[in-house]
Amino acid sequence: MSVSKQILHPLKVCVVLAAVVLFAGCAALGLGGKHYGAINFYSEPPGAEVINLRDDTNLGTTPIAVWWESSDGKPVHVTVEFRKHGYHEKITSFWVNTRHDSIDEAIDNAKPIKVQLSKRK
Repeated sequence: MSVSKQILHPLKVCVVLAAVVLFAGCAALGLGGKHYGAINFYSEPPGAEVINLRDDTNLGTTPIAVWWESSDGKPVHVTVEFRKHGYHEKITSFWVNTRHDSIDEAIDNAKPIKVQLSKRK
């Protein structure tokens, strides 16, 4: 075996190991993968529709847990409207912290958003 091949082989191993360490470090810092955050929506009275005003989608009816996904781990700004027949609509906005590595973890640690709806006269 020549000297150059003996040096080249350990160099290849070092490059591969460095790539693995770099990738593992990025994953640990939240730089490579999906991140999740969740909110538990409550209303008084219950049974209000929760509408995401960004795209007018119905997220469900209170009480409900809803999760958001982020590829960079940054917080997501959300504005929702609560609607229930016979009550005034209520709009609220908030930041969802997407720091969790799974949807289940995000839902287990969901932050509550509670609104009081006023009856129409």
